Amino acid sequence: MNKPIRVIVVDDSSLVRTILANGLSKDPDIQVVATAPDPYVARDKIIKYRPDVLTLDVEMPRMNGVEFLRRLMPQFPIPVVMVSSLTQKGKSVTLDALEAGAVDFISKPLANVPQGLAAMIKELRAKVKIASTANVTHWKSINGAKDVLSHKGNNDDIGKSKVQIIAIGASTGGTEAIKRVVAGFPANTPGVIVVQHMPAGFTRMFAERLNDICAMDAKEAESGDEVIPGRILVAPGQKHLTLRRIGGSYKVTCNAGQPVSGYCPSVDVMMRSVAENAGANAVGVILTGMGHDGSDGILAMREAGAGTVAQDEASSIVFGMPNEAFKNGGAQKLVALDKITGEVIRLLTQ
Repeated sequence: MNKPIRVIVVDDSSLVRTILANGLSKDPDIQVVATAPDPYVARDKIIKYRPDVLTLDVEMPRMNGVEFLRRLMPQFPIPVVMVSSLTQKGKSVTLDALEAGAVDFISKPLANVPQGLAAMIKELRAKVKIASTANVTHWKSINGAKDVLSHKGNNDDIGKSKVQIIAIGASTGGTEAIKRVVAGFPANTPGVIVVQHMPAGFTRMFAERLNDICAMDAKEAESGDEVIPGRILVAPGQKHLTLRRIGGSYKVTCNAGQPVSGYCPSVDVMMRSVAENAGANAVGVILTGMGHDGSDGILAMREAGAGTVAQDEASSIVFGMPNEAFKNGGAQKLVALDKITGEVIRLLTQ
């Protein structure tokens, strides 16, 4: 039998620590080896117990979760699942935590939502298991990664390309991977549409952060938005994004719906619509993430003549989605994260 996943729970509330520890411990595949009330105690227990995964409260006294991550990851890279509030401040700090190295996050249930706690514990167990497979060793060399974010690039040939759509899909670890890719796109890059598995509310803030670092303009997508050069559209949480062609232009539709391939928004839904409406005038990219969402969609894109690529195992936080996309023939090749921007540009200008 496989050894259980060793977890340390960090939260300043004694009640929350008890609830999370008890909830996780009921899963036979998870062992809570310690709890800690703040990052200072947590650091000592990390050294002592060497856990596989950390659950970490976002907002704590003495040192918040984000600052702790910034200090922790270069020394002890550990997969971390953040525990976040659904407040506006909580959403912003959660995105800060993902930038600082957290693998994923979970939202605290609202007090007036029936069975909210049980659902949260179930989701936390699942995310701890996913996090335990994550590769976070690259955080030891994080200084080298920062250079990618500062690259704006300038390639006039891109604006002359016949390719008009870039479709990007990602899940666990995807917020930082997407930033690394699109930060290198010049301002005249063909329109980009993005599906990142995130709840409603977080996708808007994520789009705003992309807008801050990119030469392109980025926003959360709304039905009727046109996909044009220089624009990045991020699928809103809990809504499928689809592409449609109207004459010589492309627009997106965002509608609520049932999960497809386990998610809403779904990469498969988005990429199938790109295959149907853009055909060979597209490039598809699958980045880090758990599961198989996007593998069928990117295969449809390739069969329609699009160029396709997926992130390689060494640079992926979780290699599930890229691996499935490559195994079924949808992704033409596997490429390291820091080379994907260049590969997309090559496909745009070939």
